[in-house]
Amino acid sequence: MFRLAVADLDSPSYFVATAAVELGFFKEEGIDIELDRAYGALNGPERLRDGDVHFLGGPAYMATRAFPGWNGARLLCALARYSYWFLAVRADLDVKRGDLAALKGLRISSSTAFPETGLRHLLREAGIDVERDRVAIVPLPATTDAHLKYRVGVEALEQNIADAYWGNGMRLAIGEKLGLAKLHLDLRRGDGPPGARFYNFAALTATARLIEEQPEVAAGAVRAIVKAQAALKAHPSRATAIGERLFAPEAASLIAGLVARDAPFYDATISAEAVDGINKFALAVGMLSRPISYDRLVAAQFRDLWRGSAPA
Repeated sequence: MFRLAVADLDSPSYFVATAAVELGFFKEEGIDIELDRAYGALNGPERLRDGDVHFLGGPAYMATRAFPGWNGARLLCALARYSYWFLAVRADLDVKRGDLAALKGLRISSSTAFPETGLRHLLREAGIDVERDRVAIVPLPATTDAHLKYRVGVEALEQNIADAYWGNGMRLAIGEKLGLAKLHLDLRRGDGPPGARFYNFAALTATARLIEEQPEVAAGAVRAIVKAQAALKAHPSRATAIGERLFAPEAASLIAGLVARDAPFYDATISAEAVDGINKFALAVGMLSRPISYDRLVAAQFRDLWRGSAPA
């Protein structure tokens, strides 16, 4: 039995990996697999290293936490193209979408670790000094229920500990639905400093050992992802039943719409440009001391399997 963990089950970009299991595409490839419903961002990389999970869906650089310099881990394919981070601001703020200067003086709530690293990098590249420009990065409100993490950005506004929050598409959508938040930055669609869409992308990661010892399983995983991307592009509504099994009702009601919005970016291809962007980001934030070559980072032997999900 193989196991797949996902950094955030409700993220529309990672959802492709979830759907590949839940829609039976891994099984079609002869892979006996189960979806681990734990909050994968907590210790997913470490569990991948220790062999407790075999595939990890999440940020392309996520594995570096347990595999420094990606030593021993490889990206099998992309789950979706480009950085999928969003910045939401209070709905009553009189600011124009994309105005980076408008972030000065704001309290921005963010998950710690990787998301906060990305936010701080964005601010630096936008020429914003958090001390000089009085930007406060505050933790998201605590929750012990991983299934409610999608809501903590909204709660930061409700509790008046933040004027804005940084997170995935589901967190933005909840705030918009409640009329409490509005979109300010969507990196994937070109908001933010130049090149921000290349900070990150969603990927499926496996160990180099699994790829070497069980290449047919690794290849089957890639094919399962490509099938899931195609299925969700064709019928985003298939996401709803999955959401109803895995999410709180509030999130389950939104997932199909978010999948439909992001489906044009569902593409398994990992381009040289994407790897260059990841290298630049990782170097800038101290994850790497030197760039990693494409063939060391990506399991490029499976690139012919990516073609089933053509760029939009």
